[in-house]
Amino acid sequence: MNESAVQHEEAGPAHERSNGLRQVVANALQGTGDQVVNAKSVLPWLLTGLGAPGFLLGLLVPIRESGSMLPQAAMTPWVRRHRARKWIWVAGALGQASSVAAMALLAWLTTGVVAGVGIVLALAAFATSRALCSLAGKDVLGRTIEKGRRGRINGLEVVAAGGAAITLGVAVQVFGGSSVRVGLLAALLVGAAVLWVVAALVFAGVREPVPESAPGSSSSGWVASSWSLLRNDATFRRFVVVRTLLLVSALSPPFVVSIAAAEGGVGLSGLGPFVIAQGIAGLVGGRWFGGLADRSSRRLMIWGSGLASVILLAYLALARSPGVEEWSLLHPLTYLLLMLTHTAVRVARKTYVVDMAEGDRRTEYVAVANTAMGVLLLVAGAVSGALAMLGPGFALVFLALLGLLGVVVGRTLPEVEKRQES
Repeated sequence: MNESAVQHEEAGPAHERSNGLRQVVANALQGTGDQVVNAKSVLPWLLTGLGAPGFLLGLLVPIRESGSMLPQAAMTPWVRRHRARKWIWVAGALGQASSVAAMALLAWLTTGVVAGVGIVLALAAFATSRALCSLAGKDVLGRTIEKGRRGRINGLEVVAAGGAAITLGVAVQVFGGSSVRVGLLAALLVGAAVLWVVAALVFAGVREPVPESAPGSSSSGWVASSWSLLRNDATFRRFVVVRTLLLVSALSPPFVVSIAAAEGGVGLSGLGPFVIAQGIAGLVGGRWFGGLADRSSRRLMIWGSGLASVILLAYLALARSPGVEEWSLLHPLTYLLLMLTHTAVRVARKTYVVDMAEGDRRTEYVAVANTAMGVLLLVAGAVSGALAMLGPGFALVFLALLGLLGVVVGRTLPEVEKRQES
């Protein structure tokens, strides 16, 4: 279905501004909640405080990231049967709210294995609900915001979430103390659940142009359809490969945190600088990278990947320098720079896939890319995790080399922002 076949009585410039604002606010609220349900920092601290088994910590990032990607291709036929996609986003937001509320309840009432397993299962349900928002959100963005302004929308969402992360990090730093205070983290989870409910209410007000009728589903099934897309669309296949190589900025931060934790304590106050660094990255980089993505999301992906690799190699060199253990800012500063590059890559790849296709083709692109990415993320995470058994430095070298390869392959992608609308 072409977007020209969509009813446009509510798609004029006047509604575009209102629609853009609602999407920024709703996704910013979601992004703020994400700072609390952070599988790279906050949730590991929480499970540690609850006395959960250590092996559960290793499941948090793969479940959070892959769990929100793997189901998307299977969900696509169901999503395409719905004319209005905003209600799917609303359902996903409410699902995330319920999952986070369950985490808070488990943190208050249970400890040990029960708490750890329960929170991991709730995180899996959270990730599945997030898959709905990921699919529907890009559809609604493509239907309501013209090409050339979508990157700014993505960037503003990151900026707002970054400000919230700084506030959270300062609060944790001030009130956290030298021990893990489970009650404080549980209260933050309750607050995050409320944010998702508000986000759902805001997003429900988006004025979305919808087609005359919902398109039919492919008779070949989602697996065959996904494989056919990857096999026959060379540009899309190359984008999936590049996106895999861009994992350098997504998978490296936990190893930096691990190195920092090994050299210091695990009290709640130690979490503060990393949450603050993540917030600064979003606040500083979101709007700027959004504008750059609208000019060329391809170039922004390439630069982000290359810089992340250089940062990692410089960090490893500095970490071996004599006297560096006295420089306590090395780890948070490296984390900040990595999160800046990750912000750039994230905004760029989201803008690229939205601009690459139109209408329901966009739904298929997003779903298949994310499902393929979920599988490849598990593979890359397993390899880096295995290397980390030799030491975090080995995993970081592997990821840095992955990023440099991403620069080479990324240069072969076409520019999509310069394509003319059909």
